[in-house]
Order: sequence, then structure tokens, then C-alpha cells
Amino acid sequence: VQLVESGVGLVQAGGSLRLSCAASVFSFDDYAMGWFRQAPGKEREGISCISSRDGDTYYADSVKGRFTMSSDNAKTTVYLQMNRLETEETAVYYCAVDITGWCIPLITKRYDDWGQGTQVTVSS
Repeated sequence: VQLVESGVGLVQAGGSLRLSCAASVFSFDDYAMGWFRQAPGKEREGISCISSRDGDTYYADSVKGRFTMSSDNAKTTVYLQMNRLETEETAVYYCAVDITGWCIPLITKRYDDWGQGTQVTVSS
């Protein structure tokens, strides 16, 4: 399984950014996909996920109402639209896959494969 994140990495506070995560060798129709981030000196935290079992999308409270996770029709790419970004959200952002198809709880240890991460820097 190979996951590749992409997205423009520098934005001003209050701005928007869209990240993409492409699965190179599979469709995640039966899997769950999640987005995580890790700021310097902090633990990796889950911010959003899509469950294939119930079709629901989940968000951490810190991003609810500002971030939107979606997927393409082919179920090979997931996106994370991030609006009203804050400087504290500077971090490396990762996508990950959970082969059970359930995406919660949104914690790192339940996810099976990870992308390499993409740096997002929010400047003041």
C-alpha cells in the first residue's frame, strides 16, 4: 500500500489549503481513511476520517466547521480542505488507511499504513 500526500505547503493565517492523498495500488472502498498531523514537539493527532463501514465522516473538535474531508468517486484519493487556518496548525500532515473499514477512534495505533507526510506552514 502506498499513500502519497500532496498540497501547497505555505499559507497565511486565516487562509485555506487543500491536501490530497492518493492511494497508488488500491481503492479504499472497503477501508477507512484518516488525516493526522504532528506539530513540532507534539504527538501525532487525528483530525478527520472517513469510515467505509457506515459512510460517515468524523472530525476532531479542533477542526470541526473549518476542515472538510472528502474523496473522489473512484475512491483512490482523499482530500482535506482546510479553511481559516491558524498558526498553531503548522505541522506535518499525514494520511493513513485502516483496513477494518472503521475509522474511529481516531488514534494512530489503529491505522495500518501511512503516507510520508506533507509539511503545512501557517504564517502570521
